[in-house]
Amino acid sequence: MKDKITRFLAYEGRISIMCADTTNLIEEARKIHDLSPLASAAFGRLITMASLMGVEMKDKDDSLTLQIKGNGPIGTMLVVSNNIPEVKGYVVNPHVDLPLNEFGKLDVGGAVGQDGHIYVIKDIGLKEPYIGISPLTSGEIAEDFANYFVNSEQRQVAVSLGVLVDKNGVRRAGGYLINAMPDSTDEDISNIEKAIFEAGAISKLLDKELSLKEIAIKVTGDKNVRVIQDDIEPKYKCNCSKKKMGEGVITIGKEELEKIINEDGKAELICHFCNKRYKFSKEELEKLLEEIKHKM
Repeated sequence: MKDKITRFLAYEGRISIMCADTTNLIEEARKIHDLSPLASAAFGRLITMASLMGVEMKDKDDSLTLQIKGNGPIGTMLVVSNNIPEVKGYVVNPHVDLPLNEFGKLDVGGAVGQDGHIYVIKDIGLKEPYIGISPLTSGEIAEDFANYFVNSEQRQVAVSLGVLVDKNGVRRAGGYLINAMPDSTDEDISNIEKAIFEAGAISKLLDKELSLKEIAIKVTGDKNVRVIQDDIEPKYKCNCSKKKMGEGVITIGKEELEKIINEDGKAELICHFCNKRYKFSKEELEKLLEEIKHKM
């Protein structure tokens, strides 16, 4: 099964909803970064959130960066997305491990921490990127983003993110983002709150093999949800290259590069986003040094 994001309208267009199945995407991230089950759950939720928010951007050149800096042992997590959405990201401590929480579930809140901030950076072709900052409320990520939307974007939303992990890796992963339109009614909101409560966790709904439309019906309580777009396939894609890595080497400066050439005679760089390794020979480093000298 391919991963998919589908957009719907509910309650005669007064509510918009996006539902995502990101199982393969999160499994790929798990393999790339050698994530522990707990890191898979935390980082996977952030990747799904970035995928959903990435789809909301209009232009293919638009860029979204989501960063969570909490006081928990997982450290900083960062995900970048375009509007396709193609996502990439990294997590400082991919092997984080904690005991299960009081509900017998992976302790994402404990890993992320409750003291810290969410950073949302949208580069959408304006003179300056939009930067939104919101405090963490629980570290569970979905609740933290719901709080961000209300306080930073003045949007009435419901967010659910989930990653189900078993001994083989990521079993199911996905999420949904429900937006109340300006003409939504109190009754619409009340119906959705009731439906979300009765529906349960998004990962469990996916694990029951429900389609994204069935999930949309379940979490809105509207049997007449209308599909608006269903051809969106989120993917993990890193656009790193040796050329870009070389440009990174140049930024360390003449003295530091001379030191590497004289002491090591070679260099190896690893991409944070995909763990691909790039090796530079002495001759290649000397060429980069010449570039620095030409710019001086």
